[in-house]
Amino acid sequence: TVTSTLVDTMATTSNFFWRAGAFNGAAAVALGAFGAHGLRKSVTDERMLNAWTTAAQYHLIHSVALLAVPLCKPTPTWAGRLLVAGITLFSGSLYVMVLTDKRALGAVTPVGGVAFIAGWVALGLGL
Repeated sequence: TVTSTLVDTMATTSNFFWRAGAFNGAAAVALGAFGAHGLRKSVTDERMLNAWTTAAQYHLIHSVALLAVPLCKPTPTWAGRLLVAGITLFSGSLYVMVLTDKRALGAVTPVGGVAFIAGWVALGLGL
C-alpha cells in the first residue's frame, strides 16, 4: 500500500542519516587524530594545521547533529541533506586544501558553511 511504502521510505531515510552521522563521527575523530599526530610531520604552516583542526571540529559537531535528524518526526530530510553537504563542502574542502596545499579550495569552504547554517535552520523548522 501507499502508506506502508511511505513508512518504509521514512525508515530508510532515518537509517541513512543515523548511519551517516555515526560513520562521519568516526571519520571526524580519526581525521582529528591524524591532524594532531601525523600531519605535523608533513605540514608546517600553522594556519594550515589550524584549518585542519577547524575542519575536524566542524565535522564532528555536524556528525552529532546528523544523529539528531532521525529523532525528529517526521524526519527532516532537507536538514539531513544540508548537513551532509556542509560536512562535504566545508570540512572536505579544508582537508583537501591542507593535504594538497591548493589554497584556492578555501573558496569552497564558505559554501559549506552556508549549508551548515541552512541545515540547522531546516532542522529547527522540521524540514
